[in-house]
Amino acid sequence: MNILDDLKLQYRLGGIAMRVIYWNIACFIVSLIFFYQFSIGQFAFPSWLALSSDPQVFMYKPWTFLTYAFFHDGFFHLLFNMMVLNFASTLFLTYFTQKQYLGLYILSAIFAGIAFALGFYFSNISASIVGASAAIMSILVAVTTYSPLMGVRLFLFGNVKLWHITAVILVLDLMQFRLDNTGGHISHLAGALFGFIYIKLLQNGTDLSIIVSKTLDFFANLFRKSPTTPFKKVHKNYKKPTERSTSRIVTKDKTQQQIDEILDKISQSGYDCLTKEEKEFLFKAGK
Repeated sequence: MNILDDLKLQYRLGGIAMRVIYWNIACFIVSLIFFYQFSIGQFAFPSWLALSSDPQVFMYKPWTFLTYAFFHDGFFHLLFNMMVLNFASTLFLTYFTQKQYLGLYILSAIFAGIAFALGFYFSNISASIVGASAAIMSILVAVTTYSPLMGVRLFLFGNVKLWHITAVILVLDLMQFRLDNTGGHISHLAGALFGFIYIKLLQNGTDLSIIVSKTLDFFANLFRKSPTTPFKKVHKNYKKPTERSTSRIVTKDKTQQQIDEILDKISQSGYDCLTKEEKEFLFKAGK
C-alpha cells in the first residue's frame, strides 16, 4: 500500500478531528499554488476567502466568516495551529461527540469573525485575517472549562493541569494584544470566550452545536437520493437454500470481527501500530 492509500485510510478512520486537520492542510496547499506571491514572499488572499473588517466587503461575502478559519498565512502558522488543534481535539473528544466538535469549530469561527469585524469597524481600521486559531482556542477553552484539573504530561515539564496550559496561552495572547496582529488576538480571545459560553450552556441543557448538525443534515438529505424499492416477484413455494444463507452470514461475521479487532487496536495504540497487512485489509474493506 503506497503513501496515498495510507493517507486515505487515516482520513477515513481518523474521525472528524483528523479530517479538519486534513482540510486545513489542503487549503494551505491550494493557497500556496494560487495565492502565494514569490516575488515578495507573502500570501495575497482574495477578499472572497479572507475575512475583511470592511462592511462593504463582508456584507456581500458572508461565507468568509467561515472560510478564513481554514487558511493560514505561512507554514509555521499552520504547523503550530495544527499541533495545538491535535492536542485540544484529543482532549475534547474524550468527553464530547464528533458532531459537537465540528459544531463548536464552525460556530466559534463565525463568532470570532464577527468580533474581529466589529472591533476593527468601530476602531475605524480596515484589515483582513485568516487562520484557525480562534476555533482552536474555543475547543481548548471548552475542554478546559469542562475539566480544568485534567492532568497532562508535557515534555520537559512533566505533569501539569490542563488549566495551566490554557492560562499561559491566554496570557500570551493578552500580552501581545497591542503589539502586533491585533485583529488576530481579538478573534483568539473571542474564540476562547465562545468555548467557555458553549460549555456553560451545555451544562444547563443547551447544545449550540445542534444548529450546525441540523443544518448539515438538511443539506445532506436535500442532495441524497431517496431509496427506491425495486419490484420483487413473490413465489409462494420458493425456499432459500439454507446452506448458502448460513455461509454468507458466517463470512460476513468473520470479516466484521477482524475489522472490529483492528479498530480496537487503533483506539488503544494508535494507527501507526498496525502492520502492513492490517492497513491493506482495512483499506480494501473500506472500498
